[in-house]
Amino acid sequence: MEDGTTASTVERYNKDVQAPAVAVPTDEAFYSKEYPDRPDIAFLKNHFYREGRITDEQAIFILHKGTELLRKESNLLEVDAPITVCGDIHGQYYDLMKLFEVGGNPAETRYLFLGDYVDRGYFSIECVLYLWSLKIWYPDTLFLLRGNHECRHLTDYFTFKTECKHKYSERVYDACMESFCTLPLAAVMNKQFLCIHGGLSPELNTLDDLRQINRFREPPTHGLMCDLLWADPLEEFGQEKTQEFFVHNHVRGCSYFFSYHAACAFLEKNNLLSIIRAHEAQDAGYRMYRKTKATGFPSVMTIFSAPNYLDVYNNKVTDMLLAILNTCSKEELDEDDMILNLTDGTAGAMDVDTAPLITLESNLTTSSDISSSSSSSSEGDVTSTSTTTTTTPLSAILQDTDMADVTSRARAEKLAVQRRIRQKILAVARLSRMYSVLRSESEAVSELKDLMGTSKLPYGSLALGAEGLKRAIHSFEDAKKSDLENERLPPPKEEKDKEEKDKIMKAIDEVNP
Repeated sequence: MEDGTTASTVERYNKDVQAPAVAVPTDEAFYSKEYPDRPDIAFLKNHFYREGRITDEQAIFILHKGTELLRKESNLLEVDAPITVCGDIHGQYYDLMKLFEVGGNPAETRYLFLGDYVDRGYFSIECVLYLWSLKIWYPDTLFLLRGNHECRHLTDYFTFKTECKHKYSERVYDACMESFCTLPLAAVMNKQFLCIHGGLSPELNTLDDLRQINRFREPPTHGLMCDLLWADPLEEFGQEKTQEFFVHNHVRGCSYFFSYHAACAFLEKNNLLSIIRAHEAQDAGYRMYRKTKATGFPSVMTIFSAPNYLDVYNNKVTDMLLAILNTCSKEELDEDDMILNLTDGTAGAMDVDTAPLITLESNLTTSSDISSSSSSSSEGDVTSTSTTTTTTPLSAILQDTDMADVTSRARAEKLAVQRRIRQKILAVARLSRMYSVLRSESEAVSELKDLMGTSKLPYGSLALGAEGLKRAIHSFEDAKKSDLENERLPPPKEEKDKEEKDKIMKAIDEVNP
């Protein structure tokens, strides 16, 4: 060692770090004792956490069983709140575990994943096998959508195919590809939120258009299915200088950028509140776009659940929240005699646009439910502070009430409801405290914005101070720019092979002129 000490090469130097699992589990360990036709998810969770592997047959069992369930689902899922919506995972298994730790046990919490489970990260196959195992156990409460990376073209170009062949075999990879082709493409949550991986399409007019797609195939390079997986909001979304709804997506090399006007028109036509999507790395794990004039609610919300993406982006998916959009059902609120109204512009509190974990009433359908106090806060991405208020004082929610007049069972039920709501409100309150720092440092932040030539502070960087903010801006933006080429639709395999051959021939010519 550098300090002169001698370390053994036959035993672990740091015994506090658990050794990787080297033994392949027997079928007795792999299958649940209670339900022999299901994998033991508690065992798998720990086994994968220790970098363990299972047999090819066990992996294919999980994939085939999950495929059977996914194939029966429609292109467009209809899911109810409360539900936790999660963005891109990209093979980051340990962050997926943290996500479940924060979001709640899948046995008790409903989940909707927006795709991109694989590629770029080192543990893609573990993410797939564990999520598919959860789907087997909880088919009616855990939902999986398809992302643009769930296809042969991208997984061959990036890392997933290589990872599968290294850890398992091409049979397992082929089983994954078959299963990916059965993943649903979209979901409507609570009849109010359209949840997709990418974005809107010129060919998407009504929700029925989604139901007509043949999804059981490799995604095409154009058309509605392609756009659902690849489209992005315009970079100047909400501040466009054009009235066009769709512009060619030069960053991706396929599909479109869609405008604020396109989003608003689609939402109004289909009587929806907002579009929830993933697909783009976000510095804070989330982004809320310009509000619609009809409801005052963000027209588009982007969430990204892979913190420190690629170990390079340094994007700060809030440790407590992990880019989860957590909705509170109307029943939860009604049982506690409480209705949430989202308002803007109240000093010292917190806006729905400032956190990836948001408590929402599931019946927000009229503009009277959501009011905006200033035109400026509805004209762009919201970065100002406002509040989520209730008709019941916060103190009444956060402390026990006198329930002497109710039965013991009713009291227990009410306390359970209060605890759930209390936890969600406390989560928002913690973020509210963070934004109080923003107000106290407003002068320094304003100076930094001018210096960096940006109109708003990079999300999640506030606690770093002025110098830290400056570094955060550079590190995330530089990483994003350097990775732009990998955000594009990869070239066809034949073209890629030709490029590699040309490079080899050029190198040979340089050596032997």
